[in-house]
Amino acid sequence: MTDITQLPVRPQNVADLEALVGKTIGPTDWHEVTQESVNAFADVTGDHQWIHVDPDRAAQSPLGTTIAHGLYSLSLGPAFSYSLISFEAFAHSLNYGYEKVRFPAPLPIGSRVRMTTEVISIDHVPGGVQLRARQVFEREGSEKPVAVAESLGRLVEAE
Repeated sequence: MTDITQLPVRPQNVADLEALVGKTIGPTDWHEVTQESVNAFADVTGDHQWIHVDPDRAAQSPLGTTIAHGLYSLSLGPAFSYSLISFEAFAHSLNYGYEKVRFPAPLPIGSRVRMTTEVISIDHVPGGVQLRARQVFEREGSEKPVAVAESLGRLVEAE
């Protein structure tokens, strides 16, 4: 497997995408997780579970602090992806969904997180191609990732 660290990768066509299969791209820059950003995420989603938004109560928990929502980690995927790979040469690209999403470890407030992506496959679908990639979100100083997901994107080549 070849790692690609010159970012962002800029495929110009489907053949360029196919050449990325099996390659790991990244990592992104580090992103600091703040209580303010987690609180804002809680407000948007309506998920105000205390382990995310109540530092005093969370301090008494086995984790000792508030932690980001698992979906907060996953929601960083699109922005992280844009910094890893550019689809500017394509007519359009769409997020088609996720499969096999897991949150193996917590993401404490004050941590830093980043992502790598591995292109798993490029499959031809009506109107374009589907890109399947494994996104791995790692917390600085932790051996276990905080999130791992297979993302699906649909792309249409420019004419």
